Amino acid sequence: MTVAAVILAASPDSALADAAGVARVRRIADAAWAGGATPIVIVAPGMDGRVAAALAGAPVTLAAPAPLADGPVAQIARGIDVALGENSGTDAVLVWPARFCWAGPETATSLIEAHGADPDSLLRPTWQGEAGWPVLVPVAALPAARALTLGAVPDDLVEALVADGTAAVRTLDLGDPGTVIDGGTSRDRLPQYDGPAQPAAQHSHEWGAAAAATSDDAPLAGPPVARPDPA
Repeated sequence: MTVAAVILAASPDSALADAAGVARVRRIADAAWAGGATPIVIVAPGMDGRVAAALAGAPVTLAAPAPLADGPVAQIARGIDVALGENSGTDAVLVWPARFCWAGPETATSLIEAHGADPDSLLRPTWQGEAGWPVLVPVAALPAARALTLGAVPDDLVEALVADGTAAVRTLDLGDPGTVIDGGTSRDRLPQYDGPAQPAAQHSHEWGAAAAATSDDAPLAGPPVARPDPA
C-alpha cells in the first residue's frame, strides 16, 4: 500500500506564505513525510526557483501545474499523474491544499492507516464536526475527477465522487484543529490538539529513517522538477 501526498498551491505566494518560520509547502511536506506519505508532489505555479529553494533537502517532487484555466481539480489530477509516475504502485493520495498548513503528521498517519483497512473509501478528517483537509482519495477515482467541469474546486471533487457512487466518504474525528483552521490563523492561536496521542494501530514506523541517517553536514539538494509533457 502506497499513499502519496499532493500539495496544492494556487500561487507562489500561497506556497511561500509564512507558517511559523517556514514556507507553508515546506511545513506540509515535512508533515506528510513524517506521517508516512510517499511520494510527495507539490503542484505550484511559478518555476522561478523560490518554491524549489524553500523545499531544499525535502523528499518531494515539484510539479508544474496543469493549465490554470482548467481549474483546481485539474491540479489534483496533475499531482496524481506525477505521483503515479514516481511510483506506479500508488493507490491513494492525500489531497492537501497549501492553506491547511497546520494539519499534523499524526493526521496523515491516521488517514493512511485507515485506508489500509478501508481502501475503497474517500477518507476525510473532521474537527468538532466540521470536515477538513487533507482528504485521502483513492487513485481509482482519477477518471471521475477528470470528468468534472472546469472551475470545479476540491470540495466539488469530494461531493461529485460521492454523488456518482465512485467512492463512499468516511469521516474520521482526529482531533486536529489544523484540518479545519487554515494558515490565516497563527499557530499559537490554534485550539489544543485533542486527538489520540498515536494512531490506533500499535506498531513502529520507520518513515524518514533514510533522512535521519544522512549527515547534518551533507549539502541540501533542491527537489526534482516534473514539468508538463511537451505538446
